[in-house]
Amino acid sequence: MTPAEPEWLLKERLPPKKRAWSWRSRAARGLLYQVLALLAVAGVVGFLAHNTQVNMQVRGIQSGFDFLGQAAGFDIGETMIAYDPSQSYGRALWVGVLNTLRVAVIGIVLTTVLGALVGIGRFSRNALVRGLCYGYVELFRNVPILLQLLMWYLFFVEVLPPPQAAWNVADLFYLSKGGFALPVPVWAVGHAWMAVGAVAGVAVGWWWRRRAQAMFEATGYDRNRWAVPLLAVLVLAGVGWAAGGAPTEWSRPEQLAFMVDGGISATPEFMAVLVGLVMYTASFVAEVVRGGIQSVSHGQTEAANALGLSRRQQMRLVVLPQALRVIIPPLTNQYLNLTKNSSLAVAIGYPDVVSIANTTLNQTGRAVECIAIIMLVYLCTSLGTSALMNWYNKRVAIMER
Repeated sequence: MTPAEPEWLLKERLPPKKRAWSWRSRAARGLLYQVLALLAVAGVVGFLAHNTQVNMQVRGIQSGFDFLGQAAGFDIGETMIAYDPSQSYGRALWVGVLNTLRVAVIGIVLTTVLGALVGIGRFSRNALVRGLCYGYVELFRNVPILLQLLMWYLFFVEVLPPPQAAWNVADLFYLSKGGFALPVPVWAVGHAWMAVGAVAGVAVGWWWRRRAQAMFEATGYDRNRWAVPLLAVLVLAGVGWAAGGAPTEWSRPEQLAFMVDGGISATPEFMAVLVGLVMYTASFVAEVVRGGIQSVSHGQTEAANALGLSRRQQMRLVVLPQALRVIIPPLTNQYLNLTKNSSLAVAIGYPDVVSIANTTLNQTGRAVECIAIIMLVYLCTSLGTSALMNWYNKRVAIMER
């Protein structure tokens, strides 16, 4: 016969009682208010949509997204995928979305690198480096982005030489009014295997960095966390390239009588948009990095000095890990600003989604639908960027013990 269990233990084993929802419950009132607010917003949106639909029908204005399947009938000067005027408006808009994403992704990478270098350069012991970084920030941060885009566009189409007299480096890289041309490998199966090897190298590098971090926390011995991952990527990519037949054929640009042919090229419009957005946004990123580094207490660097860490180790192991929690939130805003500022590319003729949607609007008269597509594209890119940066922010957050 087992002894009787105490009453408090029996109460703990009982399932928790469900709370009765009543008007006196703060949680119940909060939920009710949220439901009412959502219903009110949905009602306003529905009323506006219905009112717009009725007014358009009264005036004989067509509506709907059926036009996306019709032939576009206009050409696009710069595309990442195959396109011709006989294809649909939907295909044309997709070309514009890809052009926008190309500028945004490449621009974010270059902006991060340039902004970080300039921001760290503000703390250089060299007075010339500090002065140049300060001058760069003050110059590009205080000139409107639209003027900068126009300035760079005029530089690429007016200052640079014509294609027949293009500036070149080792007969491989050409820069002229026709754009920037550089060599590109001719695609083969070996390049696919090389990409697979590079992905495997990234996985090996990730494993090595986790192992090195665990060893550093356990023993205090800091291994090089970049050399081995980089070597793994290069070696495994080389192995994949060799396994795929080691393709070596390249398409090289060649200067002809009136143009530069071959290789891969970037148009003056794309270069103007990219350089303008990077130079402008990097000035703000530099200030974000500078503010994040300054937010770290000076006592941290004094402690690092006492431990005998070099200046590079102090920045990498002590300052930057603590500064990231201050840097990342405003850095996300700058990434969003760069993506949304790419809509100004319409001013210099770059065929982004805004430019192509405007052409579609003029030909079809579907203003509401085209504007809605533009809003949806930028909403999705902004939310995607925010979600990615929020995930990264959680990864680098300092966890208190």
